[in-house]
Amino acid sequence: MLANLAQAGWSGEATALDATYVKAHRAAYGGKGARAQDIGPSRAGPTTKIHVLTDVIGRPSVIHLTPGNASDVKTAPAVQAKAPGRVRRLIPDKGDDADWLRQDPREQGISVVIPGTRARKRKIRLDKQRYRDHWRVEAVFGRLKDFRRIATRYDKLARNFAAALALAAVVAIWC
Repeated sequence: MLANLAQAGWSGEATALDATYVKAHRAAYGGKGARAQDIGPSRAGPTTKIHVLTDVIGRPSVIHLTPGNASDVKTAPAVQAKAPGRVRRLIPDKGDDADWLRQDPREQGISVVIPGTRARKRKIRLDKQRYRDHWRVEAVFGRLKDFRRIATRYDKLARNFAAALALAAVVAIWC
């Protein structure tokens, strides 16, 4: 349902990419193969990470689940590959700052706006005007976490939690 809506109304002028943690309730931890159900260890206990790609209007088009200890940088290409249409500008956050993540989309003709980390030896200039569109994905997380079932994961199976996420996204943002 979410994929069909995203395909029909996709506007890839500026796409924001980010991830957030969701703590898994103790009842959710224990499905067959915790790693297979996208529940991983973190400092806060068992968590799931939700990766979201939004369009220029702030509508989520891709929702991807990983275990809580998964890296944002390693997951970003997989999330970007699921985009329902052409992406012109990609706006991830500071956690996705890697030279190869900047280079690969540029080869495809995608403009990348990522703020550099303080650990960089050579500072990278940031287009602050274009980076201001990143707030849209943060607003999506705020709207999704208004739903109790999303804010704390109660589902044992990843497919059930992904379905609840898609339904919440359609109800809260697309409608």
